[in-house]
Amino acid sequence: MNTSTISPLALIAGKPFTTIPQDLYIPPDALEVILESFEGPLDLLLYLIKKQNLDILNIPIAEITAQYMEYVELMRKVRLELAAEYLVMAALLAEIKSRLLLPRSTEIEEEEGDPRAELIRRLQEYERFKKVAEEIDEIPRLHRDIFQTQVIVPDKQLEHKPPDVELNELLLAFKSILQRAELFSSHQIEKETLSLRERMSKVLDLVDSEQFIPFHQLFNFDEGREGVVVSFIAILELIKESLIELVQQAPFAPIYIKAKASSQ
Repeated sequence: MNTSTISPLALIAGKPFTTIPQDLYIPPDALEVILESFEGPLDLLLYLIKKQNLDILNIPIAEITAQYMEYVELMRKVRLELAAEYLVMAALLAEIKSRLLLPRSTEIEEEEGDPRAELIRRLQEYERFKKVAEEIDEIPRLHRDIFQTQVIVPDKQLEHKPPDVELNELLLAFKSILQRAELFSSHQIEKETLSLRERMSKVLDLVDSEQFIPFHQLFNFDEGREGVVVSFIAILELIKESLIELVQQAPFAPIYIKAKASSQ
């Protein structure tokens, strides 16, 4: 035979090889055959029955047993680990086959019934469970294994309550007012009557319940120390009677005043 017309098996270093080397060693595990896996002996039996369109209520035990043993022998040849339950099922099939082949009297047959009955019952039950499992597996994973959650955040507006004004803060603010009043104080001695109630009314006229005004705007520095003191006492009385309120955003920050809103 002309080797030039034979297609080379491989090219090694530019040289064609047309024959397999005689000393080529192929390990026994070089080729692996992946067979269709079964979940157990019942799954294998159900597969053999459906593959040949056999009636599950009238199983030909001899034929099914032969095919089952062929599969078990095949797994042994490819050195697959056989579960013990496969061997137990093989023994059960052999027992059922022998009981069907051995002659039995009518009385024994009526008493024991069909040797295949228990196996048929197990196969029918397994088929039902397998069908339900396949239906469950077809259900989308969402709402089966994964559940969505939805959080509705309420539309809530945060109200920042102004911090309470400490008495020492109020006194420090008043001290600053007194220092500014000293700049406008007069050296002339004049007697002037200052009414506390009148000054309280005057303070209430200067403030409203909608808008804050700075603390120092409630004082008239032209009145000197006495006028400033009367105004401060009037403010304290109004705070005591809950007619005005004071706020301060932070320590040593400016103080603001507004009238309290009517409860009606």
